[in-house]
Amino acid sequence: MTFAESIKTCFSKYAEFNGRATRSEYWWYVLFIFLVGLALSFVSQTLAGLFYLGTLLPSLAAATRRLHDTNRSGWFQLILLIPLIGWLIVLYFLVQEAKEPNQFGSSVTAVAEPGSN
Repeated sequence: MTFAESIKTCFSKYAEFNGRATRSEYWWYVLFIFLVGLALSFVSQTLAGLFYLGTLLPSLAAATRRLHDTNRSGWFQLILLIPLIGWLIVLYFLVQEAKEPNQFGSSVTAVAEPGSN
């Protein structure tokens, strides 16, 4: 998935917490959020804050779909509330490869493969 496709997909699934997201879809989206937020912070901290607030829901949805791809519940994001180590644990979950078979549906890449009629 390309950078532009990832952004389009994540915003088109603004509040969709069902399904799965590939690693490339999620991490391209995270890069987009980081770069735009950084650029806006040079213009205005308030504007950057509003951007982050406006992208909070799609970011949570994309992370949930990414965790689904690793065969974990989206509720694992609550581990972020553990001081100091929580973000490392969630980061570890988010960078893992897709798990098959999976209780959250078929793989996004498996559906897109040619010859899988």
